[in-house]
Amino acid sequence: MRRTRQLSITLPIEMADMLRERVRSGEYASESELIREGLRALFARDQAVEAWLRDEVAAAYDAVAADPSRAVSAQSVRARLEAEQAGSM
Repeated sequence: MRRTRQLSITLPIEMADMLRERVRSGEYASESELIREGLRALFARDQAVEAWLRDEVAAAYDAVAADPSRAVSAQSVRARLEAEQAGSM
């Protein structure tokens, strides 16, 4: 059984030229190989972002929802950042 599916894509001329140049340089064996590698990197990044949202952001939200006194106002954060910036200059 075939484990690939052929797709047809359209790229801006500049992007297609960059892709072909990478293949011509020998960095990649084909345009398909380069596109597959780029998509793998994109999907890996998306999975990392999803994990961060699930593991860290959601947990922080749940902690503040359970105990609103833990929240810090935007004004407080801004004042702290301004004070730190003023001290470092």
